[in-house]
Amino acid sequence: MQNKEEKLIIQGGNALKGEVNISGAKNAVLKLMAASLLSNDICVIKNVPELSDVEIMIEVLSELGAVIDYNKLDGILTIDSRNITSVVASDIFVSKMRASFVVLGPLVGRMREACVAMPGGCQIGERRVNFHIKGLQAMGCQCDIKDGYVYAVAKELKGAEICFDIPSVGATENIMMASVLADGVTVIQNAAQEPEIVDLANFLNAMGAKIEGAGTNQITVHGVTLSDLHGVEHTTIPDRIEAGTYMSAVIATMGHAFIKNIYPNHLTIFTGKLLEMGAQIKLVEPHIIEVSADRRLSPMNFITQPYPGFPTDLQALAMTLLSVANGISVVTESLYENRFMHINELWRMGANIKQSNNHAIIKGVDYLVGTEVTCTDLRAGAALVVAALAAKGESTVKALRHIDRGYEKFTTKLQGLGADIMRVPVDYQQEDVLAQELTQL
Repeated sequence: MQNKEEKLIIQGGNALKGEVNISGAKNAVLKLMAASLLSNDICVIKNVPELSDVEIMIEVLSELGAVIDYNKLDGILTIDSRNITSVVASDIFVSKMRASFVVLGPLVGRMREACVAMPGGCQIGERRVNFHIKGLQAMGCQCDIKDGYVYAVAKELKGAEICFDIPSVGATENIMMASVLADGVTVIQNAAQEPEIVDLANFLNAMGAKIEGAGTNQITVHGVTLSDLHGVEHTTIPDRIEAGTYMSAVIATMGHAFIKNIYPNHLTIFTGKLLEMGAQIKLVEPHIIEVSADRRLSPMNFITQPYPGFPTDLQALAMTLLSVANGISVVTESLYENRFMHINELWRMGANIKQSNNHAIIKGVDYLVGTEVTCTDLRAGAALVVAALAAKGESTVKALRHIDRGYEKFTTKLQGLGADIMRVPVDYQQEDVLAQELTQL
């Protein structure tokens, strides 16, 4: 991964053409890595993307005593969890990435105790852990929050019926993993239904767990013993959000490209909205789609919802497309209160967007103008890159650490599609000189 701070220099206006391969899903592989803690054996995960979030999760698991080999060239991760030496996931790593909080469930399941730092990551809004804790408490686990850590101890872990007030991906995953080694049957009502949860259940079932209903709003887990679980070799599903990002980039630049290694049914709602806007999208083969656009898009309204609804992770990208659509659109963000931070950056590029609480009213402009923008979170960063690719003139995109969390070889893949994009070091001395010159004008 990149250690020094860098920025992207993008010359907009090039129609993206060619083909791009989608990497393994970030939001799936991180949970598969956590799930490996349940097995007293060696697990092999394939199609693992090279991301900073993966590196952080490796640090978390290593701190717990897992022995890990990561072949970045082949995208293969081997995790040996036979000798877990600690149940403490420290703030050093967990505070950097929310997804690492899902080690709580497998640690409680296997070790019957855990001490996990409160989660961090992109500051897109409040993401509470109360669903995780209430679920574990229903299974007989004593949980306390103190000094920024969740302390969980279970003398006995018993199956229970757990109903979430709203679907929570992380809580569904944590409770599902904890219940694998619980005594009895656990039923999770109003469970999250994301494809990544299905992938996790498939991984656990291949390991020897007994999970039914993943992908529906009711998941049933029949508890097994540690001796029932064994090592597993599993290939991660493609990243639907990465696929949606490249679809957006091609459409924004009036390009024509083939998106390969994709599960189209994971993007049904998003694809339907793009078609409604006037994009052309065709299924070429079961895992390849053809995407193009040859005219200005029509406006469109949408509300972000838990899967299978419109993905919140693609909201910023859709807003970028709507910024140059022919008319007025309304976007409602129903999941995270701070997920409109990219609006300020799009304003800088000439977008006409008015925000009212969790609603954004977007009046399409003829074109965006290149300028300097800063990534505010992972998906907003990708949206700003797409905006820069479509804009007139040169743009600079900074704070790439956000993008590195979730996009493998982002610059290289875009260059492969014909984008005029370079990743260069930030020269603070030069920028300070320019700033001083501007203040003197």
